[in-house]
Amino acid sequence: MEVDVLKRIPVREQDPKVRAANFEEVCLGYNREEAMAEASRCLKCKNPQCVKGCPVNINIPGFIKEVEEGNIENAYHVIGEYSALSAVCGRVCPQESQCEAKCIRGIKGDAVSIGKLERFVADTAREEGFKPEKTAEPNGKKVAVIGSGPAGLTCAGDLAKLGYDVTIFEALHKAGGVLSYGIPEFRLPKTKVVDQEIENVKALGVKIETNVVIGKAITVDELLDEEGFDAVFIGSGAGLPRFMGIPGENANGVFSANEYLTRSNLMKAFDDNYDTPIIAGKKVAVVGGGNVAMDAARTALRLGAEVHIVYRRSEEELPARVEEVHHAKEEGIVFDLLTNPTQIFTDDKGNVTGMECIRMELGEPDESGRRRPVEKPGSEFTLDVDTVIMSLGTSPNPLISSTTAGLDTDRRKCIVAEEENGQTSKAKVYAGGDAVTGAATVILAMGAGKAAAKGIHEFLSK
Repeated sequence: MEVDVLKRIPVREQDPKVRAANFEEVCLGYNREEAMAEASRCLKCKNPQCVKGCPVNINIPGFIKEVEEGNIENAYHVIGEYSALSAVCGRVCPQESQCEAKCIRGIKGDAVSIGKLERFVADTAREEGFKPEKTAEPNGKKVAVIGSGPAGLTCAGDLAKLGYDVTIFEALHKAGGVLSYGIPEFRLPKTKVVDQEIENVKALGVKIETNVVIGKAITVDELLDEEGFDAVFIGSGAGLPRFMGIPGENANGVFSANEYLTRSNLMKAFDDNYDTPIIAGKKVAVVGGGNVAMDAARTALRLGAEVHIVYRRSEEELPARVEEVHHAKEEGIVFDLLTNPTQIFTDDKGNVTGMECIRMELGEPDESGRRRPVEKPGSEFTLDVDTVIMSLGTSPNPLISSTTAGLDTDRRKCIVAEEENGQTSKAKVYAGGDAVTGAATVILAMGAGKAAAKGIHEFLSK
């Protein structure tokens, strides 16, 4: 296969018109020949900046070298030293702003397609039955992990490898956290990818107990004082949605993105074989511009709606991944930018009949560094919609912090924890991921879980 070292090997995708009507995975990934060709573009830097851009510090040149030579099982084990969720990361991590952003090859051409290569390795491992490396001998110490999302799975996997007896407690009936309920099937297949990644963690000896709401069924203090756990990691995420507080927001047909995606993903509302209540809507407005907004919009599109993204800043300020915005546009989603909702209209039965919006313009930068949107007087108009999905970010549920003595939180109700090791204000209790930072990315949550596992190991090894 001929390779232009300045251009990445294109990745195959479903045709936009076809995929807009199904929930099958959009990106089809590399085959072996394509992966080996793309891997050959790597410069094998002696001081690899890509590794510094990875929140879990994967030996990227190391696994890419193995791919180039066709040693895919070796590549899988190189990645496995750092990550237990490579099939997930290869699909949903924002590589373009992390590892690939620092790729030296990208200075004079396209960065190496690190994410797609990681996905190829993980998918090949699944298809050919590669297994994770064996864990250390049991050390007799028990650790409880709260939450089975990316932070919890990573922390649990790393501790299991070190010989700890780890139990994950998950509030929902299915493990995976945001991987299972938040990210749509067309971006992250559940049975093929998420469930398999969870099985790999369980193969390390990790136990998972579902339907256990920590703070109600049992508290953190009881885990330590009565259940014999030597340490606890809190990776419970940030699942409490935010709303705008505008008139009409409590109408029938107004969802949080969390609820909408959970109904579709975890309760399989997208599958005609499941009787799951969800208002698909004929004309849907999704308020927000992040990855979750794109996920909700693209889900509503696949359920048959005309969909508008309503975002108060310009396209340049959209926080969603460039790839997700590109895919949404290809599929026919309308972007109403520099637009902000002011009111939701309803009929006499409380159903949504439209949404009043106002045009915005960008003023001076705010504390985030982005230019602050300001209203343009007299520019109000009505958007004809019957469903509104609010995707304005999420906060941690305060249940755990409010039922745990001595656990400090900040003004956002996020748990306060040390960045380098996850230690909280309470002895033996560690935390990481969205429960600490607020809503962020899968890979940052994994990095926090990894740091906490290291912190717990250092503490329990004293």
